[in-house]
Amino acid sequence: MKEKEKKFVLKGLSLNELNNYFERIGEPNYRGNQIFNWIYNHISFDFNEMLNIPKSTRQHLEDECDLKTLTLVKEQKSNSTGTTKFLFETFDRKKIESVLIPEKERNTLCISTQVGCPLDCKFCATGLMGFNRNLSAGEIVDQYLMIAKEIGKEKITNIVYMGMGEPLINYDPTIKSAEIFTHELTKGLSRTRITISTAGIPNKIKELSESNLRVKLALSLHSCFDDIRSKIMPINKKYPLQQNLDAIKIYAKKTKTRITYEYTMLKNINDREEDVKALIKLCRSIPSKINLIPFNSIKHMNPGGISNELEPTLQKNILEFANKLRENNITVMLRETQGDDISAACGQLAVKS
Repeated sequence: MKEKEKKFVLKGLSLNELNNYFERIGEPNYRGNQIFNWIYNHISFDFNEMLNIPKSTRQHLEDECDLKTLTLVKEQKSNSTGTTKFLFETFDRKKIESVLIPEKERNTLCISTQVGCPLDCKFCATGLMGFNRNLSAGEIVDQYLMIAKEIGKEKITNIVYMGMGEPLINYDPTIKSAEIFTHELTKGLSRTRITISTAGIPNKIKELSESNLRVKLALSLHSCFDDIRSKIMPINKKYPLQQNLDAIKIYAKKTKTRITYEYTMLKNINDREEDVKALIKLCRSIPSKINLIPFNSIKHMNPGGISNELEPTLQKNILEFANKLRENNITVMLRETQGDDISAACGQLAVKS
């Protein structure tokens, strides 16, 4: 049987790319503005809804183009927190997950940028999946659009690139998706409501600082000491912490934004007195705040080695750790575990083959 020919995917195209596409097919380029508005603002998945587009043009688009890059396979909602995990399938039958976290005054969507992850952080289930491929800009954007369509009136207020994968390794599609989210024609999200989280790719942090995005940046820190960081985050061997600190200083200065340090609390590894002192010193050198994150179990991935040995810092010790930082005028946020009953909490995203 002859394989079905793949259609041209419009999802993930920028405004200029859409304008150029319509010029190529003999249409006025302002059609690009119209389609851009329908896709990203009205969140339309049906060309027949686009009534300001001529019927003949809609038929051409129906025949030749695609508006979806993902299929929603499964939805799981936490009974305790209302956190919802979405399982998507790509056109080549890869699986990715996204998580919607409801909070008092906002709904935060955690999106993925890769199928799996190549970094192998020892406290993260995604790393245990291994790495398959990067997601396209369309696949990144579609997580937001499909979930926004699914939840209806419950508006997504914040996006964090903290799902599966390392966003700055998949740099161009990640940045392109963020530019679409923040484009004035989408009436979408402000830059201050988008956070890109990275384990630390210094050259890409510097490149991001040269862009016009100026989104929030979070560094997955987890230790101020290279020997410990390399043990739990192998990427630190390639990009030692000081290289990343130099890069985020540049980012903070150029964008005039405050850096967030993500810090997963691991018993007897990064919750010691010397860790408190190192964090105080670091936070005094760069405008920043710290998110203290409870270590969430990754036993559902049957880990071996150090991943199997990790234990969470006791809650009372996390509070003591936070108070010591606050006594030194450090801004500390205590991240609550959300969705661990459905393996949707921080560090738990993974799809078994």
